[in-house]
Parts: sequence; C-alpha cells; structure tokens
Amino acid sequence: MNYLRADAGLIRELLPPEARPPSDSDGLFLLYAVLMRAKGEQVTAADVHDAWAAWMESRDESHAALVPFEELSPATQDEDLPYVRAIQAAARTRAAARR
Repeated sequence: MNYLRADAGLIRELLPPEARPPSDSDGLFLLYAVLMRAKGEQVTAADVHDAWAAWMESRDESHAALVPFEELSPATQDEDLPYVRAIQAAARTRAAARR
C-alpha cells in the first residue's frame, strides 16, 4: 500500500458512522488524500466538493451537483462537512506521527 492509499484509508476510518461515501469511491478518497497533503487542516468544504466534482465528472457528467460549491443548496453543502472534518483529523494524526 502506498502513502496515498494509506492516507485515503485513514480519512475513510475517521468518517462518522452516518457519513455514507458513494460505492466504489476509492478514487475519491485518493483525491481527499491529496487534499489532506496539500491543504491539511486548512481544507474547506469547497475543496472537498471540487474533489468530489472531479471524481463525479467521470462517473456521471450530468449529476445535478456538478456546479460550483457556492451554487449548491445549504443542505447539499452540509453533506461535505463530515469529509472536511475527517480530512482535518487525518492531517492532525499524520502531523502528530511526524513529531
């Protein structure tokens, strides 16, 4: 397992039980791992949405949520928050391990 897959696995583990990632989402979590490494705790819901949109583009280019984050309803924006928190927690975990 390479470092990105390990980070993706950590992010997945840190999701709350009520978060239900899409099936076959390994590629999406690799994008989340890149976000974690690039932005760390500074990652935003808009960043998470952009990663999801890039992933979804190859799966269903007509998906209704393939719009900029700011154009999503507040309820849809809130769906990104568990992923933001998991990415931030993973970044803290990795930072603590380096100390």
